[in-house]
Amino acid sequence: VVLDQVSRQLGQPFVIENKPGGGGTIGPGMVAKAEPDGYTILLHSSSMSAQVVLHRTLPYDPIRDFAPVVIFGIQPNVLVAAPSTGFKTVADLVAAAKARPGALTYASAGIGSASHMAAERLRLAAGIDVQHIPFRGAEGMAEVMAGRIDFYFVPIAPAVPVIADGKVVVLAVSTPRRAPALPNVPTIAEAGYPDAQYIFWGGLSAPPKTPRSIVNKLHDETQKALDMPEIQERLAKLGVQPQPMSVEQFERFVRDDVAATVKLAKDANILPTN
Repeated sequence: VVLDQVSRQLGQPFVIENKPGGGGTIGPGMVAKAEPDGYTILLHSSSMSAQVVLHRTLPYDPIRDFAPVVIFGIQPNVLVAAPSTGFKTVADLVAAAKARPGALTYASAGIGSASHMAAERLRLAAGIDVQHIPFRGAEGMAEVMAGRIDFYFVPIAPAVPVIADGKVVVLAVSTPRRAPALPNVPTIAEAGYPDAQYIFWGGLSAPPKTPRSIVNKLHDETQKALDMPEIQERLAKLGVQPQPMSVEQFERFVRDDVAATVKLAKDANILPTN
Protein backbone atom coordinates (compact mmCIF):
# COMPACT_ATOMS: atom_id res chain seq x y z
CA VAL A 1 0.00 0.00 0.00
CA VAL A 2 2.65 2.52 1.05
CA LEU A 3 5.83 1.49 -0.73
CA ASP A 4 4.18 1.22 -4.16
CA GLN A 5 3.45 4.94 -3.89
CA VAL A 6 6.93 5.74 -2.54
CA SER A 7 8.37 3.79 -5.49
CA ARG A 8 6.48 6.01 -7.93
CA GLN A 9 7.66 9.16 -6.14
CA LEU A 10 11.33 8.10 -6.16
CA GLY A 11 11.31 6.47 -9.57
CA GLN A 12 12.89 3.41 -7.93
CA PRO A 13 11.32 -0.05 -7.64
CA PHE A 14 10.96 -1.65 -4.22
CA VAL A 15 11.56 -5.40 -4.14
CA ILE A 16 10.04 -6.95 -1.02
CA GLU A 17 11.93 -9.99 0.25
CA ASN A 18 10.22 -12.04 2.92
CA LYS A 19 12.81 -13.60 5.22
CA PRO A 20 11.01 -16.08 7.47
CA GLY A 21 12.68 -18.31 10.01
CA GLY A 22 14.80 -17.87 13.07
CA GLY A 23 11.84 -16.64 15.06
CA GLY A 24 11.68 -13.50 12.93
CA THR A 25 15.37 -12.64 13.34
CA ILE A 26 16.74 -13.49 9.88
CA GLY A 27 15.41 -10.41 8.06
CA PRO A 28 16.53 -7.90 10.70
CA GLY A 29 19.88 -9.66 10.95
CA MET A 30 20.42 -9.27 7.21
CA VAL A 31 19.53 -5.56 7.23
CA ALA A 32 21.70 -4.88 10.28
CA LYS A 33 24.74 -6.06 8.28
CA ALA A 34 23.76 -4.51 4.93
CA GLU A 35 25.56 -1.62 3.27
CA PRO A 36 24.23 1.67 4.69
CA ASP A 37 23.41 3.08 1.26
CA GLY A 38 19.63 3.33 1.51
CA TYR A 39 19.00 0.42 -0.87
CA THR A 40 18.35 -2.19 1.83
CA ILE A 41 15.73 -1.27 4.42
CA LEU A 42 13.69 -3.18 6.96
CA LEU A 43 9.92 -3.23 7.25
CA HIS A 44 9.40 -4.16 10.87
CA SER A 45 6.96 -3.79 13.74
CA SER A 46 6.56 -3.96 17.49
CA SER A 47 7.23 -7.68 17.17
CA MET A 48 10.93 -6.78 16.98
CA SER A 49 10.67 -5.50 20.55
CA ALA A 50 9.19 -8.84 21.57
CA GLN A 51 12.18 -10.65 20.03
CA VAL A 52 14.37 -9.04 22.68
CA VAL A 53 12.57 -11.00 25.39
CA LEU A 54 11.85 -14.19 23.42
CA HIS A 55 15.49 -14.90 22.51
CA ARG A 56 18.37 -15.29 24.94
CA THR A 57 20.70 -13.91 22.28
CA LEU A 58 20.09 -12.02 19.04
CA PRO A 59 22.35 -11.60 15.99
CA TYR A 60 21.87 -7.83 16.29
CA ASP A 61 21.13 -5.11 18.81
CA PRO A 62 17.59 -3.77 18.23
CA ILE A 63 18.65 -0.22 19.10
CA ARG A 64 22.27 0.21 17.98
CA ASP A 65 22.05 -1.84 14.77
CA PHE A 66 19.22 0.05 13.09
CA ALA A 67 18.47 3.62 12.05
CA PRO A 68 14.70 4.20 12.48
CA VAL A 69 13.26 6.02 9.45
CA VAL A 70 9.48 6.35 9.58
CA ILE A 71 6.44 4.85 11.26
CA PHE A 72 3.55 3.76 9.03
CA GLY A 73 0.97 3.96 11.81
CA ILE A 74 -0.47 2.08 14.76
CA GLN A 75 -3.08 -0.66 15.00
CA PRO A 76 -5.20 -1.49 18.01
CA ASN A 77 -5.85 -4.93 19.31
CA VAL A 78 -9.52 -5.38 20.13
CA LEU A 79 -10.58 -7.05 23.37
CA VAL A 80 -13.38 -9.46 22.49
CA ALA A 81 -15.17 -12.01 24.62
CA ALA A 82 -17.21 -15.12 23.98
CA PRO A 83 -20.95 -14.28 23.94
CA SER A 84 -21.49 -17.16 26.36
CA THR A 85 -19.53 -15.30 29.08
CA GLY A 86 -22.22 -12.63 29.35
CA PHE A 87 -19.55 -9.91 29.53
CA LYS A 88 -20.66 -6.51 28.29
CA THR A 89 -17.76 -4.42 29.64
CA VAL A 90 -14.16 -4.74 30.77
CA ALA A 91 -15.47 -4.33 34.31
CA ASP A 92 -17.57 -7.47 33.84
CA LEU A 93 -14.51 -9.44 32.72
CA VAL A 94 -12.37 -8.21 35.60
CA ALA A 95 -15.12 -8.92 38.16
CA ALA A 96 -15.54 -12.47 36.85
CA ALA A 97 -11.78 -13.06 36.89
CA LYS A 98 -11.52 -11.85 40.49
CA ALA A 99 -14.49 -13.94 41.55
CA ARG A 100 -12.90 -17.09 40.09
CA PRO A 101 -9.10 -16.73 40.14
CA GLY A 102 -7.41 -18.88 37.51
CA ALA A 103 -10.66 -19.98 35.90
CA LEU A 104 -10.88 -17.61 32.93
CA THR A 105 -8.84 -18.25 29.79
CA TYR A 106 -7.53 -15.99 27.05
CA ALA A 107 -6.26 -16.82 23.59
CA SER A 108 -3.21 -15.47 21.81
CA ALA A 109 -1.40 -15.98 18.51
CA GLY A 110 1.58 -17.33 20.45
CA ILE A 111 4.00 -16.40 23.22
CA GLY A 112 5.29 -12.87 22.68
CA SER A 113 2.68 -12.01 20.05
CA ALA A 114 0.81 -8.71 20.18
CA SER A 115 -2.31 -10.50 21.43
CA HIS A 116 -0.28 -12.08 24.24
CA MET A 117 1.41 -8.82 25.26
CA ALA A 118 -1.86 -6.86 25.22
CA ALA A 119 -3.57 -9.43 27.45
CA GLU A 120 -0.62 -9.49 29.84
CA ARG A 121 -0.83 -5.70 30.18
CA LEU A 122 -4.49 -6.04 31.18
CA ARG A 123 -3.76 -8.93 33.54
CA LEU A 124 -1.14 -6.91 35.37
CA ALA A 125 -3.07 -3.62 35.34
CA ALA A 126 -6.25 -5.24 36.66
CA GLY A 127 -4.49 -7.64 39.04
CA ILE A 128 -6.31 -10.70 37.74
CA ASP A 129 -5.32 -14.37 37.55
CA VAL A 130 -6.22 -15.80 34.11
CA GLN A 131 -4.85 -18.65 32.00
CA HIS A 132 -2.98 -18.04 28.73
CA ILE A 133 -3.82 -20.45 25.89
CA PRO A 134 -1.57 -19.80 22.85
CA PHE A 135 -2.78 -20.81 19.38
CA ARG A 136 -1.55 -20.67 15.80
CA GLY A 137 -3.38 -18.92 12.99
CA ALA A 138 -7.12 -18.30 13.32
CA GLU A 139 -7.74 -21.07 15.86
CA GLY A 140 -7.93 -18.69 18.82
CA MET A 141 -10.81 -16.67 17.38
CA ALA A 142 -12.70 -19.85 16.51
CA GLU A 143 -12.33 -21.06 20.09
CA VAL A 144 -13.62 -17.75 21.47
CA MET A 145 -16.62 -17.81 19.13
CA ALA A 146 -17.35 -21.37 20.27
CA GLY A 147 -17.20 -20.32 23.92
CA ARG A 148 -14.27 -22.59 24.78
CA ILE A 149 -12.00 -19.56 25.42
CA ASP A 150 -13.26 -16.55 27.36
CA PHE A 151 -11.47 -13.58 25.77
CA TYR A 152 -8.90 -12.51 23.21
CA PHE A 153 -7.04 -9.34 22.18
CA VAL A 154 -7.36 -9.79 18.43
CA PRO A 155 -5.98 -7.52 15.65
CA ILE A 156 -8.65 -5.12 14.48
CA ALA A 157 -8.83 -6.16 10.82
CA PRO A 158 -10.09 -9.73 11.47
CA ALA A 159 -12.09 -8.56 14.49
CA VAL A 160 -14.44 -6.11 12.76
CA PRO A 161 -16.42 -8.62 10.63
CA VAL A 162 -16.99 -11.12 13.45
CA ILE A 163 -18.04 -8.27 15.76
CA ALA A 164 -20.51 -7.06 13.12
CA ASP A 165 -21.91 -10.60 12.83
CA GLY A 166 -22.38 -10.80 16.60
CA LYS A 167 -20.10 -13.82 16.90
CA VAL A 168 -18.08 -12.14 19.67
CA VAL A 169 -18.71 -9.30 22.12
CA VAL A 170 -16.39 -6.31 21.85
CA LEU A 171 -15.22 -4.73 25.13
CA ALA A 172 -12.39 -2.27 24.34
CA VAL A 173 -9.52 -1.32 22.03
CA SER A 174 -5.94 -1.33 23.26
CA THR A 175 -4.80 2.02 21.78
CA PRO A 176 -4.86 5.48 23.43
CA ARG A 177 -7.45 6.69 20.89
CA ARG A 178 -10.67 5.03 19.81
CA ALA A 179 -10.49 3.15 16.52
CA PRO A 180 -12.31 4.85 13.61
CA ALA A 181 -13.59 1.44 12.51
CA LEU A 182 -15.18 0.94 15.97
CA PRO A 183 -16.03 4.49 17.11
CA ASN A 184 -18.44 3.40 19.84
CA VAL A 185 -15.98 1.03 21.51
CA PRO A 186 -14.10 2.52 24.49
CA THR A 187 -10.35 2.44 24.84
CA ILE A 188 -8.90 0.26 27.56
CA ALA A 189 -7.96 3.49 29.38
CA GLU A 190 -11.55 4.71 29.22
CA ALA A 191 -12.54 1.35 30.68
CA GLY A 192 -10.42 2.18 33.72
CA TYR A 193 -7.05 0.63 32.91
CA PRO A 194 -4.65 3.16 31.34
CA ASP A 195 -1.67 0.93 32.17
CA ALA A 196 -3.18 -1.77 29.94
CA GLN A 197 -2.70 0.23 26.73
CA TYR A 198 -0.85 -1.65 24.02
CA ILE A 199 0.16 -0.32 20.60
CA PHE A 200 1.05 -2.46 17.60
CA TRP A 201 3.05 -0.42 15.10
CA GLY A 202 4.84 -0.87 11.81
CA GLY A 203 7.59 1.13 10.18
CA LEU A 204 10.86 1.29 8.28
CA SER A 205 14.45 1.22 9.53
CA ALA A 206 17.77 1.33 7.71
CA PRO A 207 21.15 -0.22 8.55
CA PRO A 208 23.27 1.57 11.14
CA LYS A 209 25.51 4.37 9.88
CA THR A 210 23.13 5.15 7.02
CA PRO A 211 23.79 8.83 6.19
CA ARG A 212 21.24 11.15 7.75
CA SER A 213 20.52 12.67 4.35
CA ILE A 214 19.35 9.26 3.08
CA VAL A 215 17.31 8.59 6.24
CA ASN A 216 15.65 11.99 5.92
CA LYS A 217 14.91 11.46 2.21
CA LEU A 218 13.28 8.07 2.87
CA HIS A 219 11.34 9.55 5.79
CA ASP A 220 10.06 12.55 3.85
CA GLU A 221 9.01 10.59 0.76
CA THR A 222 7.29 7.91 2.84
CA GLN A 223 5.51 10.49 4.97
CA LYS A 224 4.39 12.26 1.78
CA ALA A 225 2.78 8.99 0.68
CA LEU A 226 1.25 8.40 4.12
CA ASP A 227 -0.34 11.86 4.02
CA MET A 228 -2.24 11.10 0.80
CA PRO A 229 -5.99 10.62 1.40
CA GLU A 230 -6.14 7.57 -0.88
CA ILE A 231 -3.31 5.87 1.02
CA GLN A 232 -4.88 6.73 4.39
CA GLU A 233 -8.19 5.29 3.16
CA ARG A 234 -6.56 2.01 2.18
CA LEU A 235 -4.65 1.80 5.47
CA ALA A 236 -7.83 2.58 7.43
CA LYS A 237 -9.41 -0.55 5.95
CA LEU A 238 -6.57 -2.48 7.58
CA GLY A 239 -7.21 -0.73 10.89
CA VAL A 240 -4.05 1.40 10.67
CA GLN A 241 -4.29 4.80 12.37
CA PRO A 242 -1.90 7.61 11.32
CA GLN A 243 0.82 8.45 13.83
CA PRO A 244 3.12 10.96 12.12
CA MET A 245 6.56 11.35 13.70
CA SER A 246 9.84 12.99 12.83
CA VAL A 247 12.90 10.76 12.53
CA GLU A 248 13.97 11.82 16.02
CA GLN A 249 10.55 11.10 17.48
CA PHE A 250 10.48 7.65 15.87
CA GLU A 251 13.94 6.90 17.29
CA ARG A 252 12.70 7.70 20.80
CA PHE A 253 9.49 5.76 20.16
CA VAL A 254 11.41 2.59 19.21
CA ARG A 255 13.73 2.89 22.23
CA ASP A 256 10.78 3.40 24.57
CA ASP A 257 8.86 0.49 23.02
CA VAL A 258 11.77 -1.91 23.51
CA ALA A 259 12.23 -0.75 27.12
CA ALA A 260 8.50 -1.09 27.86
CA THR A 261 8.41 -4.58 26.35
CA VAL A 262 11.40 -5.71 28.41
CA LYS A 263 9.72 -4.37 31.57
CA LEU A 264 6.42 -6.08 30.67
CA ALA A 265 8.19 -9.40 30.13
CA LYS A 266 9.92 -9.09 33.50
CA ASP A 267 6.71 -8.16 35.32
CA ALA A 268 4.73 -10.91 33.58
CA ASN A 269 7.53 -13.51 33.88
CA ILE A 270 7.65 -14.09 30.11
CA LEU A 271 10.80 -16.13 29.53
CA PRO A 272 12.90 -16.70 26.39
CA THR A 273 11.68 -19.55 24.22
CA ASN A 274 15.13 -20.28 22.78
